[in-house]
Amino acid sequence: MESKVTREEAFELLKKYNKEAFHIQHALTVEGVMRWYANELGYGDEAEYWAITGLLHDIDFELYPEEHCKKAPELLREGHVGEDMIHSVCSHGFGICSDVEPVHEMEKVLFAADELTGLIGAAALMRPSKSVMDMEVPSVKKKFKDKKFAAGCSRDVIRQGAENLGWELNELFEKTILAMRSCEESIRCEMEKYNS
Repeated sequence: MESKVTREEAFELLKKYNKEAFHIQHALTVEGVMRWYANELGYGDEAEYWAITGLLHDIDFELYPEEHCKKAPELLREGHVGEDMIHSVCSHGFGICSDVEPVHEMEKVLFAADELTGLIGAAALMRPSKSVMDMEVPSVKKKFKDKKFAAGCSRDVIRQGAENLGWELNELFEKTILAMRSCEESIRCEMEKYNS
């Protein structure tokens, strides 16, 4: 798998359609998480591809929430993004707003980790440290069971995501916490630049 766009081009494309800091931060988080997973799961030579797919996965969400994953191909083609990456981006909405099924392991990871980063991120903000660095699996499990907490993060999608990968929920939680720790600091720096 190779990406037809550089990371820089992908970030510019993202910013063309996304202005809200929340959406930029989510994109950067999923980018970092996908890079970590690529290295962790033995796809190190594809890490950049996994990361860019993560960066662009919600490209259409801010402006076209009603057409999420339907508008994305048009916006991505305009930015010269390859068809395989477009397939991967659309597959993260499978069964929710897209009928493109996640096939490659990378697509299954994106599907599983996307919602979960939202839940873990929200849980981290409740901590005195405001960080995932001291976050552990039991805290995430507790928040996961509390339906009112971060209600927008679909528990069913997270469960389905773990199942698609053949993992227990705990394994998905643990890996995603580690993945988010790996990029927390660089995202903080990038967001400071973005907000200044």
